[in-house]
Amino acid sequence: MVFDWISQRVFKTVHQNNLVYNTCWEDPRLDRVALEIGPDENVLVITSAGCNALDYALNSPNHVYAVDMNPRQNALLELKLAAIKHLEFEDFFKMFGEGRIVGARKIYEEKLRDSICDWSQRFWDKKIRFFDSRCSFYFRGTSGAFARGINFYIDRIAKIRDKVNQLLEAKSVEEQERIWTVDLKNKFWKGTIKFAMGRDTTMSMLGVPKAQRKQIDTQYEGGIVKFVEDCIDNVFAKIPIHDNYFWRVYLTGKYTADCCPEYLKPENFENLKNGLADRVSCHTDSVKGFLEKHDGQISRFVLLDHMDWLSDKFFNELEFEWQAIFDKSTPKSRVIWRSGGMETNFINDVKVTKNGTLQPINDSLSYRKDLAAELHQKDRVHTYASFYIADLHA
Repeated sequence: MVFDWISQRVFKTVHQNNLVYNTCWEDPRLDRVALEIGPDENVLVITSAGCNALDYALNSPNHVYAVDMNPRQNALLELKLAAIKHLEFEDFFKMFGEGRIVGARKIYEEKLRDSICDWSQRFWDKKIRFFDSRCSFYFRGTSGAFARGINFYIDRIAKIRDKVNQLLEAKSVEEQERIWTVDLKNKFWKGTIKFAMGRDTTMSMLGVPKAQRKQIDTQYEGGIVKFVEDCIDNVFAKIPIHDNYFWRVYLTGKYTADCCPEYLKPENFENLKNGLADRVSCHTDSVKGFLEKHDGQISRFVLLDHMDWLSDKFFNELEFEWQAIFDKSTPKSRVIWRSGGMETNFINDVKVTKNGTLQPINDSLSYRKDLAAELHQKDRVHTYASFYIADLHA
């Protein structure tokens, strides 16, 4: 009980006082297939770092509502939207591709500040220095601080930077597998890393709450440390690395022109600048709170992995959220989510009021299990144990 209390306090402190995610850690290439976003769709996505909200906007939906309880995450997306509107591509890529730009404060004050909300202004007035130093923006925030620590370990302790660079430039999966298994794994995956992966503090920095860790520990043989080891094996030895920008940015502190999110590609940047970015809005609220205030319907819901967070001690909030989703969904809505657990059995216990009676939410969900399983195998991030696609019949 004492350790649970400490873990919860650490997680709460991290998330209430910090920018946690400086880049999204969900693969939108899978999401686009799963969601089938058309011109009439209204999409709700938990903001995170805003990368995927911009990715969805490139599909020309009616609107993308980016919702997050952490205003710092929305401040990051607001800064990106302002930069799309007011910067040329070269400077935009320096900021969000390379993670640093000379004269960041001057650029921010002259071109970006007036286009973001008051709360975001106060945040970036203090933190715009994240982009104007030798340390990349992608080594900032709590997840970035962890990535910076991993890079210190690679460079100064394990001394395997040359091999890591060779891995990132591998031309085939076979070459990747050889470099990882022969030259890297045993030098990287040592006691120090295993110890760090087993700590609640580490998991909190990466945005993994105690409830999610418990799911992995109870459902995956070997627990969270073995789960992480197996995930890394898959990423570096079985999945093509050439366009895996998720891992590249945390191993190098920057993207490249050929390995980056879609919003950082010149043609997509221009499409966003020419109107598609106007279809994205930021909302600091819970999913439930936003939906209850929203005057309209949502046809696509992207819940990331946050239901894991609510599944233990906040199950009543999970039911309230699903009721709000049900009430504001269209007749042909679709919901996608990820989980640290092999199965999200807690969904079986969620009930919503339908036609005046309390009914299991699963009675209104049609799962696309085959498609979800096929896409999950191709996930470039590969740190979630399961992926779900469900049509919601309201």
